[in-house]
Amino acid sequence: MKEQPLTWSEFERVVMVAGTITRVEVFPEARKPAYKVWVDFGPHGERKTSAQIAALYSPEDLIGRQIVGVINFPEKQIGPFRSQFLLTGFPTDDGVVITTLERAVPNGTRLA
Repeated sequence: MKEQPLTWSEFERVVMVAGTITRVEVFPEARKPAYKVWVDFGPHGERKTSAQIAALYSPEDLIGRQIVGVINFPEKQIGPFRSQFLLTGFPTDDGVVITTLERAVPNGTRLA
């Protein structure tokens, strides 16, 4: 697949920020193994999402980790759950590897 160029102003519209995972629950109603994940995005508030990351992570592994989330997508209904952001990650043959930070930054810090 050939990458399509985008302008700087298009990139600036994507709001990717750091947040800390505060709560994780198994999502038994999901079609594929998934968790319900709550993240503190500092000034952007706490938001929740459904994430298919159960293959590589236990709920205990995730609590306290800083992740990168896209917070300006419209909310999405996933079964009985309302997803409020996209948890970013990289798909592998073993499962999705979440995008984490190498060093802590304040929650809500925007990716530059």
